[in-house]
Amino acid sequence: MKPSLVILAAGMGSRYGSLKQVDRFGPSGETIVEYSIYDALRAGFDKIVMVVRKEFVNDFKDLILKNALKKADIDFVYQELENIPTGLSVPPGRAKPWGTGHAVMVAEKKITTPFAVINADDFYGSLSYKVMVDFLTQPQEGEVDSYCIVGYELDNTLSESGHVSRGVCVTDENGFLQSIVEHKKIFREDNGIKSQVDDTHHTEFTGKEIVSMNLMGFMPSVFQHLRSQFKTFIQANIDNLSAEFYLPSVMNEIVKEGMARVRLLQTPEKWFGVTYKEDKPMVINNLIKLLEEGVYPVNLWE
Repeated sequence: MKPSLVILAAGMGSRYGSLKQVDRFGPSGETIVEYSIYDALRAGFDKIVMVVRKEFVNDFKDLILKNALKKADIDFVYQELENIPTGLSVPPGRAKPWGTGHAVMVAEKKITTPFAVINADDFYGSLSYKVMVDFLTQPQEGEVDSYCIVGYELDNTLSESGHVSRGVCVTDENGFLQSIVEHKKIFREDNGIKSQVDDTHHTEFTGKEIVSMNLMGFMPSVFQHLRSQFKTFIQANIDNLSAEFYLPSVMNEIVKEGMARVRLLQTPEKWFGVTYKEDKPMVINNLIKLLEEGVYPVNLWE
C-alpha cells in the first residue's frame, strides 16, 4: 500500500507573530505546505492528513488548500485539548496545546498504512520525500518495527534572524538512532555555532551534526506507543500546565525501551523555513531559484 502523510498544522507561530501556515511564498500565492503536498504526491504518497485546530479548518479548506484539494486526497483531524484517549481528562486550568506527539496521536483513526510526519511550515525538499517513500515501502524485518528520521545538517537549518530549537541526533555505528538531544537555543556567533545551556555555559557545534526537523516515518504500531506514553505524560505533569508531549521525546522512549528501531536517513536536500518573519525573503528567494531550475512550475496546481 502507498504511504500516507500527516502534516502538523495546528501550531501558532509565537516567534513568527502569526499563523505561519497561511503565509504565501510562491509566485502564484502558494504556501509552504502546498509545496510539501506537491512533493509528497510526486514521491508516491497517497493520502494527506492535516492536523489543524478546529477553528481554522475552513481557512485551510477555502483559502490555503483550495487548489490542492482538487488534486489530492486530503483529510482533516483536530488537535484540541479535549481530543485525548478515553479514560483521561484535561487537568483543570490547562490551556496550552499538548505538543507534536499529541498532534500525531489524534490522526490515528485516519491512518491504516505506513506514514510520514512533517511540519506544515518547513520546506524539506522534493528528494527528501522520495527517500522517505523508499523507506516506508520496504518490507519490515526483525522482531520490532523500523521507523525512521530524515536528518539535515545543523548548519543548513539555522536562522539568521535569531535562535532556534533543534534535536541533535545521536546514532550507533550502523546508523540507528540512540537518542535525540534537544537544544532549545542554538545560534550563530563569532563564525561558530553555539547552544546556550544556561546563563554562563554554551555547547559548541561544527554545523555538521545531523538534526531532526520532524520529518519522521512510522508504521501504524507507533500509535500504541503514543497512547501509552501520553497517559504517563499526563500523570507526570498534572500540575505542569505548560508541559508539552513532544515527538522527539516519544522517539527517545521508543528507542530506550527497544520497542522499535529508528533509522537515521540522509537527504541531499537543504531544509528552509520561517521561524521569524524576517526569514520570509530568504524562503521566497530559495523558491525562486528552484523554479528557475525547473524543480517546480510557476503555478503548482495548473
